[in-house]
Amino acid sequence: MQIQIRYFASLRESLGAGETLTLDTPLTVGQLRDQLIARGEPHAEALARGRALRAALNQTMCAETAALTPGAEVAFFPPVTGG
Repeated sequence: MQIQIRYFASLRESLGAGETLTLDTPLTVGQLRDQLIARGEPHAEALARGRALRAALNQTMCAETAALTPGAEVAFFPPVTGG
């Protein structure tokens, strides 16, 4: 299953605009975050569990319990973004 990940604000500065991932098993948004953290730096610092982050699934705000589906777009961003 392929998903698209997008990063915004300070996350974009640390991790780039985004990436495409191929997942072997279905995950939730929270499990995806944990999998990205497990990659090590710079993901571990940018997405750390102690850091307040918001997530959107297919351009709709979501909880970390939201299930990913094939072709999904997941966005991570700080709770307050300027602009």
